[in-house]
Amino acid sequence: MTFTRYAIYYVPGADARWSRFATQWLGWDMALGQPVPHPDIADLDISPLTETPRKYGLHATLKPPMRLAPNHSADALRAACETLAKSRAPVTLDGLQLTRIGRFLALGAIGDTSDLNRLAAACVTELDQYRAAPSKEEQARRVRPNMSQAHLANLAQWGYPHVLDNFRFHITLTGKLPKPRLLQVETLLKDRLAPLLPVPYILSQIALVGEAADGRFHLIEQFKLTGQA
Repeated sequence: MTFTRYAIYYVPGADARWSRFATQWLGWDMALGQPVPHPDIADLDISPLTETPRKYGLHATLKPPMRLAPNHSADALRAACETLAKSRAPVTLDGLQLTRIGRFLALGAIGDTSDLNRLAAACVTELDQYRAAPSKEEQARRVRPNMSQAHLANLAQWGYPHVLDNFRFHITLTGKLPKPRLLQVETLLKDRLAPLLPVPYILSQIALVGEAADGRFHLIEQFKLTGQA
């Protein structure tokens, strides 16, 4: 399969009850590369709630989507991901929790995220030679009103504002929701999803993913974190 962009994600394992539910909730299984039916929940149409994040699949972004730089291949990026994973230890969090980010819902990290932030920073910086520089038009589209100087500096250097000191781990579960619907969906996910989340929560791999011509992301390969803490 040919991909237009690549990214480094954390992709939860497919064997856990919570990740199976969350994958169905979004409606796209990136490992299978195909849509999956939403859970059957009375009086709730899940599809429009998850339309925005669906194409990305169940994930947390470590290095945002990028086009490959000239003279760099997908095979070389894959090898670099494998090398990075071998140098980094698994990350243990106190857990995951349902959280609001503006008016969308996501799973965020509980407790100390120092090791997690260092892993994300390594993905951003150590793999950046494989990222093609954005065009002026692309760069301009990513600028938002009221961006801080730190966000603008990250955008200029790394192609994305929310990296390094501005990184916040999150696994997106919905698009932007109207306030009344936000509370309804939050309550439902606290009841259906939150009890399935393991404690503590261990991130044991990183993933190379690719965006296909249809705009949906597919899992290319998982890489176990096998370095020493």
